[in-house]
Amino acid sequence: MRLYHVAVHPLAQRLLSHIRQDEFLKAGDRVGVAVSGGTDSVALLRMLLECRVELGVVLSVVHFNHKLRGAESDADERFVAKLAHQYNLEFFCDSDDVAGHAREQGVSLETAARDLRYGFFRHLIREGFHKNEAKIPTSDNTGQTRSTRLNNILTGHTLDDQAETVLMRLIRGAGLRGLGGIHPRIAVEDDENEACGEIIRPLLGVHRRELQQYLNEIGQDWREDSTNSDDQFTRNRIRKLLVPLLEKEFNPSIAVNLAELADIARAEEDYWQNEVAGWMGTGVHWSRPDWAEKAVESPALVQISSSPPETATDDHLQEKISDATWLVMNASVDRLWLLGEPPAVQRRIVKAVGDEAGIPLEFKHVEEILRFAPEEAGGGKELSLPLGWKLLHHADELLFVTPDLRKDTPPQDYEYLLSVPGRVDVHEAGFTIEARRMSPAEAAEYNPDQLLNADSVTGPLMVRNWRAGDRFWPVHTKSPKKIKELLQELHVAQPERGRWPVVVRGDEIIWMRGFPVSAKYKPEAGRSAVIIIESSPGQKVST
Repeated sequence: MRLYHVAVHPLAQRLLSHIRQDEFLKAGDRVGVAVSGGTDSVALLRMLLECRVELGVVLSVVHFNHKLRGAESDADERFVAKLAHQYNLEFFCDSDDVAGHAREQGVSLETAARDLRYGFFRHLIREGFHKNEAKIPTSDNTGQTRSTRLNNILTGHTLDDQAETVLMRLIRGAGLRGLGGIHPRIAVEDDENEACGEIIRPLLGVHRRELQQYLNEIGQDWREDSTNSDDQFTRNRIRKLLVPLLEKEFNPSIAVNLAELADIARAEEDYWQNEVAGWMGTGVHWSRPDWAEKAVESPALVQISSSPPETATDDHLQEKISDATWLVMNASVDRLWLLGEPPAVQRRIVKAVGDEAGIPLEFKHVEEILRFAPEEAGGGKELSLPLGWKLLHHADELLFVTPDLRKDTPPQDYEYLLSVPGRVDVHEAGFTIEARRMSPAEAAEYNPDQLLNADSVTGPLMVRNWRAGDRFWPVHTKSPKKIKELLQELHVAQPERGRWPVVVRGDEIIWMRGFPVSAKYKPEAGRSAVIIIESSPGQKVST
């Protein structure tokens, strides 16, 4: 018998070498390839088909239909299903109402799409598809079903995606963690927090243009996503405007350099995280405040303390402790040890305390703390931090004090400039406000009562908490009402009531959490719009 050697394309050979070098896959793995229908994912699938015998893996095709582009999205799904059938590969497909999820969760469409898509990926790895869920295309196109669980899912993120992500995070503001960009692999854990598989990005060293050239050479077509040309999306503007400008005017290798920066940043971050983990167990000590300890140990007490003007019953206090978005613990940092470390270590320790406790510390807060730490010790010295936390200065320690939940403390006023598009983290209240521009097609997916007229909302806006005397006129109501009355109708209690956010244009309130938009700024059908989105602190649109 004569054996024929099937030539492997040089780009596929590169992929094979990379997978082996980084030990992404092992023989016998059941590997799902996430295929959207676009250049990158189709090229990844075709190259893996060339390499699967060498790798010894079983391939399948995974597709998530976001249902955001109507007939175009459905056509993408049919294209990918046909591609899976052509190579007799299992085809795992799911879909969901991304626009509805975005509305319910108060996040952007990009974030909602990613959440649902990656939720599907994780489901395939943790539990697999069971009977009547997994369709296996066959030669007669009848299809069969069986239970299948994947070991890994591979996505087609490229070097260009990495460069764009790093640029986006630079523009928004990021530390080493953010500059790490798209990670080559993400561990997937089961319900017992045991690793059960990975989501892997093996093409982060390959340019998008190389993949397109590869597909042209092998005669493979692909689908074009119309939203990739929509300038409403920040990533598209970076891809079409900023990257070409940087390549032409400054450095033709800018994408490669940014991808290398991401590699360096991830390695540096891994090192620092290991170091910080050790320091957190030696120089930082955690303790429950006395009032919280009593609430846990003495549920029979009717009143916790008589000293505050307003006290809480035991059950109510325990409920507030359970519902707190931060850690109800105090953190003591060895002051002399901290001051003896270099600035890089000091910043890391302070930020790690904030992360552990749930205090949203920005760079400015960290620097303020490090200016406060060396001051001469004196009784009563303290520094106010976001979310009502305080930092007490003692001779031998810096004490991060958790907010006292026995009493309702007066909320801090806040005011932030909000660009359109843009986002701000409101640390005093623990949430993020984002303004996004939307094309007419994208706006059509949303309830018009949530949208503002893009032609009217042009300049910078202001995010702040409402003030005494403020009025708001929600659409579908007869006239403006005092915000105090609107919040009373919602039964919003203090201190949350005092932190309630509004968005102001000039002297007018155009948006208020929990209500339809201002009647004056409601957009016309078929026109561009602006949407104001609230999310958890620090949440980013990611790839």
